[in-house]
Amino acid sequence: MNHFWTAALLSTVFTPLFQVAANAATFRFDTDPFAGSSVLTTPGRQVVGNELFIPNFSIAEDKFSFDSSAFGVANLFFFNGLAADLPSSGLNAIVLQDSDNDNNPTTPFNAVVSADVIAAQIETPSAGFFVYFNSVLNVNRLVYSPDLSDNTADLKILARFTEPIGQAAIDALPQFTADNFESTAAVPEPTTMLGLLASGVIGTVLKKRKAHLKSVNASSTT
Repeated sequence: MNHFWTAALLSTVFTPLFQVAANAATFRFDTDPFAGSSVLTTPGRQVVGNELFIPNFSIAEDKFSFDSSAFGVANLFFFNGLAADLPSSGLNAIVLQDSDNDNNPTTPFNAVVSADVIAAQIETPSAGFFVYFNSVLNVNRLVYSPDLSDNTADLKILARFTEPIGQAAIDALPQFTADNFESTAAVPEPTTMLGLLASGVIGTVLKKRKAHLKSVNASSTT
């Protein structure tokens, strides 16, 4: 069974909203990643975990969907490759194929190291996302940064791919494509629509439309 998932990013509760096309699932992130915390006002880089665990993400069929207003990213520009090949600007959805930045397998390659490797290449400030291999956990993870060019920017771990692990996880990284990522505007909830009606916003639009139709009808009879 396939689902569209929404994530309360600072919670472990993830609720399926509705089923989608066969053999495809969309994991929707629509909450401010640092909501309810003092992360952005705390000195020094903060890394927020408590991520969504995903056991069976299908790179061929599944995708992540991000609310553009929650993450400050209206359009996604994709890159998959080594950090050394990253351009200095124009990218905000990155799959990092590096798994060891110093040729020393005993030192960890984690979210902070990955963010630093990316920031060393990117010069233009931009919020964005990256997937990387965590050498301690032995899995791939999805991370959000409010500024990919800043090596002090706070980080939110959004998801952990619990499978595959080890070298198989590293081998899976080149398979990610732009189709696995999308940024979309939030759809107003029914209660929001009722609020707009109560405030007269929609009523004003309807009045203008009705007046326009009257004008068109009048002109068509003369």
